[in-house]
Amino acid sequence: MQDTASGAYQVLARKYRPETFADLVGQDAMVRTLKNAFQADRIAQAFIMTGIRGTGKTTTARIIAKGMNCIGPDGNGGPTTEPCGQCEHCTAIMEGRHVDVLEMDAASRTGVGDIREIIDSVAYRAASARYKIYIIDEVHMLSTSAFNALLKTLEEPPEHVKFIFATTEIRKVPVTVLSRCQRFDLRRIEPEVMIALLRRIADAEQAQISDDALALITRAAEGSARDATSLLDQAISHGAGETTAEQVRAMLGLADRGRVLDLFDLILKGDAAGALTEISTQYADGADPLAVLRDLAEVTHWVSVVKITPEAAEDPTIGPDERARGQQMAEALPMRVLTRMWQMLLKALEEVAAAPNTMMAAEMAVIRLTHVADLPSPEDLLRRLQSTPQPPAPGPNSGPGPNGPGPGAGAPSGGAQGSAQAPSGAPSSYRQDTDAMPTGGSGYAPTASASGSGSGSGSGSGSAQTATALAADQALARYPSFEHVIELIRANRDVKLLVEVENCLRLAAYRPGRIEFAPTEDAAPDLAQKLGSALQRWTGNRWAVTVVAEGGDETIAEKRDAARLALEAEAKKHALVQAVIANFPSAKILDIRTPDAIAQEVQADALPEVDEEWDPFEDD
Repeated sequence: MQDTASGAYQVLARKYRPETFADLVGQDAMVRTLKNAFQADRIAQAFIMTGIRGTGKTTTARIIAKGMNCIGPDGNGGPTTEPCGQCEHCTAIMEGRHVDVLEMDAASRTGVGDIREIIDSVAYRAASARYKIYIIDEVHMLSTSAFNALLKTLEEPPEHVKFIFATTEIRKVPVTVLSRCQRFDLRRIEPEVMIALLRRIADAEQAQISDDALALITRAAEGSARDATSLLDQAISHGAGETTAEQVRAMLGLADRGRVLDLFDLILKGDAAGALTEISTQYADGADPLAVLRDLAEVTHWVSVVKITPEAAEDPTIGPDERARGQQMAEALPMRVLTRMWQMLLKALEEVAAAPNTMMAAEMAVIRLTHVADLPSPEDLLRRLQSTPQPPAPGPNSGPGPNGPGPGAGAPSGGAQGSAQAPSGAPSSYRQDTDAMPTGGSGYAPTASASGSGSGSGSGSGSAQTATALAADQALARYPSFEHVIELIRANRDVKLLVEVENCLRLAAYRPGRIEFAPTEDAAPDLAQKLGSALQRWTGNRWAVTVVAEGGDETIAEKRDAARLALEAEAKKHALVQAVIANFPSAKILDIRTPDAIAQEVQADALPEVDEEWDPFEDD
């Protein structure tokens, strides 16, 4: 609006600032409470307004001040929720020059000395108005000593004094101050209400602006009316006639929402080349790489919410085309993919913000996102592993020696004696790797490695293999029983493996070089592999460690603890123990001492008997 006196332009945020409670938008609960308080003459001594920036905290404070001091056009009115705006008090408060309405910015005046000025002045009555009103903006910025100095005056102010506080950080205000004020939480303005407000202002300014452009401004304002009107003011100037969504998007530095959805699709399809081309094109058109990733995160969040609550798609700031595409994505994408993308985008936003070259960092983030897009889910991976055919378990006479196959192992077809057959298309290192790979859940059963080359089966080669097998049998003969294996583990001080073997291994069959066992429920899935690798490392000979589905003896721990468990079971049958457990369900038996054990302890602690015939002076 052009001021007729000075000709200065007034920004829309000030020109259309609410002047009455009826002008406040999106704060119906607070307006209703204040109106009822004024009508019932129950006006509090202190108010505190809290909320995000631009929701009307300071504006509401001024409206309350006008309502308290309004005298009406005829000069005979009382406190009202509909100030006339014409009397001397309303006019002076609106222009910020009323002598009895003092506004203080706590961000610049934080000390106790500033508060002391207020305390000293409250004793004097208002010069012309009904109430002397102190409006303190950003009150959370006051120091602790300033808050303490204000407490007594705030609790028992004179009848003619009112305090109105405004803050964006309500948690920083001491509880002692909050307890002395009526608190009003100003909400974010809903998108529908904000769009309607912006449309009214645009029509009043005779500005042509599209609904999609207003939706973009509303989304960027994040519930702040001041931010929205400021952006609208800028958009009207940017459009210079008719403002479109594309112009607003360029003004805000945003990427096209449709193109963001296209990039989203390319990433989830795993098309790294297409995704890089798309983000490069958006960058060339002026989009900020950080803004593009923020939009991707926003789309991920929105699609996830729509998947859980389909009614969330009815957002007035979302266009119909975007809404339809978002609903299709929500139906097609699993929640695992969306949550994984959300986590990766959060990490990418941190990296891009800290990177010296934001475009390079954004491209690397897109490459990572496309790389993991086609990774199978844990359920699919497990299903694939279960459907993979398992190799046959080794026979009883196929125990391998250190340098060649054991007795009964035939040579592969083709004449190359002793060489392991690699799958079709496998790399050359596959033959060496098979010696250390588990065989599909059947435990650690390594295959034989090559011991020679050439064709045919000459007597020299057979004699060497026989000698090698005999040497391996003699070396393994040092471990005739499984107890010897336990002692070997204990001698090498592998405590973790020893605990697992003693507690999780039910021995089914044993002979030197071959172990078959059934695992317990809490056994590690790679116990067979770890045991076979350790024994081969310590003995220099390969061990075939195989898992069987059923059977097996008790574990070493179960055998060792059998007596204690039997004694504990017997103790639980005692009536007194049962009564304790009934009253204390979480109670546990920590120690059991039998009468014999107690007698032995007493006897051990007793003083030795003294011979009555012993004479201490006998040696003298």
